[in-house]
Amino acid sequence: MSIAELQVYSVEEADVTGGVCLVRCVGGTARSGQVYAAGESRVWLRGAERHGQAVDSFGAGHTARVRLAGAVVALLIRGQVLTSVPPDGHGLAELEAWLDTGPPLTDEPRPRTLRSLAIGGMQNERLPDGTRLRWGRVALAAAHRCAAAEGASDLLRGIELASVRAYLLREFGPGPGGDPAALGREALALIDLTPAEAAARARDWRALPRERILHLRRIKNLLRWAGAARPYLAPGDPLAQALETWSQVGRQLP
Repeated sequence: MSIAELQVYSVEEADVTGGVCLVRCVGGTARSGQVYAAGESRVWLRGAERHGQAVDSFGAGHTARVRLAGAVVALLIRGQVLTSVPPDGHGLAELEAWLDTGPPLTDEPRPRTLRSLAIGGMQNERLPDGTRLRWGRVALAAAHRCAAAEGASDLLRGIELASVRAYLLREFGPGPGGDPAALGREALALIDLTPAEAAARARDWRALPRERILHLRRIKNLLRWAGAARPYLAPGDPLAQALETWSQVGRQLP
């Protein structure tokens, strides 16, 4: 599948029913009849024109004058990106099928677009729990793909993964929401300092090079999400004790 994205250059005319905009396609292929998300609102692509001629579609890198339906058109601003969605506002089954094929990162949807759609679905409390959990699995896949596309470190990827896993665990509990022990264990494995070393650096962190300060802040972010595992672990569990120790150190980090 392909998720089309349109970047708004200008709104040339608009009223309560819609309007005409100059846009550039920055991903996928834009086609008449598509529905686009503009924040929480939706607009409909009713037609497009290029070089004075009506066209049914136009691809990435091309500009067009498009007619959009929807009152929100009047509120669009220069630079805003509209993302295509299925008419019902969801594309979960299509995204799951797309991910199953293991497409290269150059294919659509782009990793950050995929992550944004998945996080929105995962946190949408109007959806059934089962659907939100499926969106959560897409969000986890998107985190891996974002890290690969952007060349992110294991620590940065771990932070994104832990944020999704912590959310699912807090919302749905162990089992459906994931494995608390795995969340805590895998997060701590990404930290390349001992608690004592991190605490020592935190005592005079302002004197550290910028790179080390940033590293400590990333560790603090990771610990924030890893802490979601603690309520589900037995008090005497060594992992629970390790998380508690790191929690105390985390409060000292910049």
